[in-house]
Amino acid sequence: MAKGSVRKKGKKWYYRFYVEDESGNRVQKEYPGTESKSETEAMLRRAMEDYENKQFVAKTSNITLGDMLTLWIKEEVIPSGRSNGTVLAYSHIVDCINALPLGKRKLQTVKAEHLQKYFDSLTHISSKRIYSYAAVLRGAFKFAVFPKQLITFNPMQYVNIRAKKNDYALFEDEEQKFTVISPEQYRNIIQSLQAKDSPTLLPVQIAYYTGLRLGEVCGLTWQDVDLDGQSLTVRRSMHYDVKRKVMEIGPTKRSKIRTVDFGDTLTEILKDAKEQQKSDEKRYKEFYKRNYYRQVKEGNRTYYDLCSHDETKPLPKDCTQVSFVCRHRDGRFVRPELIDRACNHLSKEIAGLDGFHFHSLRHTFTSNLLAKGAAPKDVQELLGHSDVNLTMNVYAHAAKDSKRSCVKLLDTLENDS
Repeated sequence: MAKGSVRKKGKKWYYRFYVEDESGNRVQKEYPGTESKSETEAMLRRAMEDYENKQFVAKTSNITLGDMLTLWIKEEVIPSGRSNGTVLAYSHIVDCINALPLGKRKLQTVKAEHLQKYFDSLTHISSKRIYSYAAVLRGAFKFAVFPKQLITFNPMQYVNIRAKKNDYALFEDEEQKFTVISPEQYRNIIQSLQAKDSPTLLPVQIAYYTGLRLGEVCGLTWQDVDLDGQSLTVRRSMHYDVKRKVMEIGPTKRSKIRTVDFGDTLTEILKDAKEQQKSDEKRYKEFYKRNYYRQVKEGNRTYYDLCSHDETKPLPKDCTQVSFVCRHRDGRFVRPELIDRACNHLSKEIAGLDGFHFHSLRHTFTSNLLAKGAAPKDVQELLGHSDVNLTMNVYAHAAKDSKRSCVKLLDTLENDS
């Protein structure tokens, strides 16, 4: 808002206020008023209001869709109560849109037909992601209407999201939706990783027997593991923040803590891993790396950044040690992208593993439980799904053997009678 004042010179009053010149510098302009102070003050108010309106129109006409999206992230999304993961996801979508010609279009010229054409072109991404893009644009345009008042209506309200429906073939064999590995393939994977002494071995084993997500496995600490009670608590997830360029830990996908039970096989695997880490620590001595997190506050957001240090280097201030389950021989925590790369190599190295990735272990865990007759509600809680319907819809194919066994019970009715 421009600031102004009035002053008297001789018998006449003058009004003055600050404006921006062509270079963007603030300069003071003075104009003659009348011999009445009140009339001159009224002239000042009208002049400042007219100037502000002209400035607003000029700025609004120059702002692009990309500018508005960036402003929405900065002024609404970041200060909101959304999780850091959601902020990161929204920011990534905004970056994708800003890189397109649509993002460089002047905001006031963006019409519903432009947005409709854009969404109709999104045939290469999943329906879920399309709806995420729509949510971002709806929220951003709503923000542009109010409180920013950059435009007068939200064009997204006229856009029809024609997400691709799940097609099926009437005369083709049913295709399995997810990559599920057999016990023999799992053994081949373990043998390959053991031969390489790979730090990704333990994360793969944990995921196979618990169904944890990649970030959840990496974020698991020994404090979360109860070897006597054969259970672990999933509290956090590890991921790389591409915006801040740092590895961090944060809440799980659903921001909920859950408990996952496991059996004797994983118990022995974890006991052996714990003993091996003690041996590694003695072997590396002062060069063994400890892992730490540091709480960082940016605005109203809190981040937990990770780092690894041995005893030969001074420890940064305000760091808290954390004992991750999955480590390298020298003590460093295992990064998610390292595991992703290892799974990609395995898919090319081992016959029959085409399409294998770390999440395949979660699919396998779920498929094995459902095929063996586990209660869907129990499986849902182990996976951390928000709804049992999601579990059954996503893994409906996995229950095929269980359903086949179920209907064969009818064959026994005649014999029983």
